[in-house]
Amino acid sequence: MTSGYLDSLSPPAGEALSTALGWTYFVAWSVSFYPQIILNYRRKSVEGLSIDFLVYNVYGFACYAIFNTAFYFSKSIGEEYARRNDGHQSLVRFNDLFFSYHALALSLITFAQSFHYTRSATQASSLIARTFFYFTLAGLALVSMFSSVYNTVYYLSFVKLGCSMVKYVPQAWLNYRRKSTIGWSIHNIILDFTGGLLSFAQLVLDAILSGNVAEALGNPVKFGMGLASIGFDLVFLVQHYVLYTDRYDPLKFETRLRRQGSPPSYGSAENSDADSVQTY
Repeated sequence: MTSGYLDSLSPPAGEALSTALGWTYFVAWSVSFYPQIILNYRRKSVEGLSIDFLVYNVYGFACYAIFNTAFYFSKSIGEEYARRNDGHQSLVRFNDLFFSYHALALSLITFAQSFHYTRSATQASSLIARTFFYFTLAGLALVSMFSSVYNTVYYLSFVKLGCSMVKYVPQAWLNYRRKSTIGWSIHNIILDFTGGLLSFAQLVLDAILSGNVAEALGNPVKFGMGLASIGFDLVFLVQHYVLYTDRYDPLKFETRLRRQGSPPSYGSAENSDADSVQTY
């Protein structure tokens, strides 16, 4: 889709397309949290899942929720944004707000599972993750003391961006060390990849329709989240489908039944062969 075609769209049509992209990416990204939760529940274990990834997720989405809440509801912050951006309005949409709340809630559930279900003795948050957490909290305290509320809220968006840029690294490294993606849901990645593409597309579309393409950078957290998701998801897809193709997982319910000689039958083609239980 070219900018010339977008320029020819009427404002209602452009807004409708943006809304459709927004809610579609919201669904894809929101649903992407569930496969990992379900996988942890079925395995009764979080082995193979990076604890650092969970810490960055909770911390990042907490910052993102506060950022979106402030930009969506605060009139003073909206006015300040307009003054700094030639009168243009913030590109934070209701779907962004709702997504951040939903993502934070599901990230907290996944994090809680890491305390409830089995994990290996070496699974713990790293010194790097703890340092990032305390360092950025100290930065938040300084910004809130010596700068405006607008800058403080904007600082949170960069914390979230930082979390998005680094949170996948520990999981990719863990997969590499284990030479396996068992315990890490590939369905999460496929949905996350889809959401990243759509989020990026909506942001660029909104900027083009507003007449200021550079405005896409006015929401750096959304811009960065989309790019980070796309890039790292490609890494995970290669790891899962090309590098580490052994899907045997003795912790999975179906696999245990098969080892006992009692293959389950769910009456669907998806579970009609032995390989179907090894798709995570």
